[in-house]
Amino acid sequence: MASFSFGSLLILSAIFRFILILYGEWQDAHMEVRYTDVDYIVFSDAASLMASGQSPYLRSTYRYSPLLAFLLIPNSIFHRCWGKFLFSASDLLVGFFIRTILKKRGVPENLCIGSVMVWLFNPFTFTIGTRGNCEPLVCAMVLKILLCLMNGQLLQAAFWYGLVVHFRIYPIIYALPILLILNQNVFKSGLNPALQKWSQGDEKVPQSNLPTRLAHIFNPWFLLRSTMTKERIIFGLVSGSIFIFCTALFYYLYGWEFLHEALLYHLTRTDPRHNFSIYFYHIYLHHEHEFSVVEKLISFLPQLVVQLVLVLSFAQDLPFCWFAQTVAFVAFNKVITAQYFVWFFCLLPLILPWSKMKLKWKGVLSVSIWTGAQVHWLMWGYLLEFKGKNVLIQLWMASILFLAANTAVLSLIIHQHKLTALFMLPETAADNAKKSKKSN
Repeated sequence: MASFSFGSLLILSAIFRFILILYGEWQDAHMEVRYTDVDYIVFSDAASLMASGQSPYLRSTYRYSPLLAFLLIPNSIFHRCWGKFLFSASDLLVGFFIRTILKKRGVPENLCIGSVMVWLFNPFTFTIGTRGNCEPLVCAMVLKILLCLMNGQLLQAAFWYGLVVHFRIYPIIYALPILLILNQNVFKSGLNPALQKWSQGDEKVPQSNLPTRLAHIFNPWFLLRSTMTKERIIFGLVSGSIFIFCTALFYYLYGWEFLHEALLYHLTRTDPRHNFSIYFYHIYLHHEHEFSVVEKLISFLPQLVVQLVLVLSFAQDLPFCWFAQTVAFVAFNKVITAQYFVWFFCLLPLILPWSKMKLKWKGVLSVSIWTGAQVHWLMWGYLLEFKGKNVLIQLWMASILFLAANTAVLSLIIHQHKLTALFMLPETAADNAKKSKKSN
């Protein structure tokens, strides 16, 4: 694997995606089932409206930032496949960012190549971009934020964070772990943060004491003293300003329609159609009635509790924390579609070098549990949607099984992960440098 260079891997991936885009055009023209994602048609229609000076929200079901429609204006000028090439290029950029992040953390080349391949040749990822879904753009921005933090580029990280939260609201869950790792002793002016390098050894890494951290968080004096640092204030002000600027600009241009469709809709979304979420059946039965505050709270509470526990436990290992958060966020969400899986697939390669899990047997077991639960759900979904069978109860049970599978696999990954802080304190970095010199 080490003899297979990263450049060759990237070229092969690009050619593969180019062929898939061409094949998609052929399938759309000759087969009943289209290759192109229905969302891509919505994006393209919205971009065409924007190009003619109209609101993209005149296209029903367009519920994204106007930035996305703006990026796809060339669809109506040059070729309808422009967006697919843009998303596929973002897909390749994610692969580049994955390798860059791993190399900066001292991961050997063979492990870097293996980890990048998990992204570039994952059937979920290479089909998402070539079918015209915008998620690779979001994944690229998320990894860019991480890379900026690793380089000590706080302003750039804040800029991209404000932009990505405007573009796709879910990365708001990363705010707390980012603020927790913005230690003033790590992010010193004019100095790059010291990164904890990859090590093949099995040394124990001190883990966070959850009860202690909870006690600190609910202590008002500790909150005031520890949170109001220069780094956190700068990050909050810059990212918040970018988010507010984008929101205010598009509110001025498109009014309440933008605010509702691009932001508020996603906060209150309840989809009565069948999807992977355990909540879909309840929503299906009651979608004609307004949900009470208590019902909304009950569905939101598990997500909130799980997110807090994961952040307080793993924030110092930032890539792993983001991965665990995203898996849990998707698993407990009120609406789950297959494109959401890409959100954590882009983070998976960043944690593989620190996993003690071997492909045989625990790795295969994890993949089998997750894939098997998904295929089981899809079987019932097929019987409902294409055969017209009344299998809603069975489909709901399959959703519960899928949640259990996600929980089991995440638990297994957590137990097999070697928790390693992303950043080192300057004193620790200096001590490590002295030890390295002595050993040489």
